[in-house]
Amino acid sequence: MGPTYIQTLKPNVTQQEALRTFSGAGLSTLYWRMRSGPLRRIADVYVPYWLYRVQYNMGRTAHKTLFAIDAVNGSLDLFTFPHIPDAKDFISVHTRNYVAPSLQPSDAEALLRQKVLRVIFQQGFFKVRDLNLEIAREPLDLHVPYWLGFYGHVAARCRVLNAVRRRMEGAKASALFESWLAA
Repeated sequence: MGPTYIQTLKPNVTQQEALRTFSGAGLSTLYWRMRSGPLRRIADVYVPYWLYRVQYNMGRTAHKTLFAIDAVNGSLDLFTFPHIPDAKDFISVHTRNYVAPSLQPSDAEALLRQKVLRVIFQQGFFKVRDLNLEIAREPLDLHVPYWLGFYGHVAARCRVLNAVRRRMEGAKASALFESWLAA
């Protein structure tokens, strides 16, 4: 895959901040070093997301929310937006470090429906009556930046930092990127 220009959300974590996070002195970093070996390098990677407008009813109140689901396999956490991101929320990046979308749109919608239902039920199961969940894809494809920290001596393991949310991701994100790197 050659370098190309992509539109990505502006990262909230710089390369220096990511390096400090991956090489810090916290318990989780110490655990990673003991389990996988020393930090070898870091890299920025971009994941495609599809944006959907979701409408539903909670009791007598109608709700409209914008959710974004990753277009790779739908396993990463959803993003929620108060409005469609503006041009000022994006930057154009020339990179070869992006994951290609592999999820079918119908599968993405089904996964999104399950995840949104989980979010709604967490707000109050007994408030859900006549949910009438409507999902419509918005014509905006976006990428989300992540930082990968590579640990190990022989076989590299990766740890994932979400560059927008400024938080470490879990095993699902590590598995997604490790399978992408192995392909």
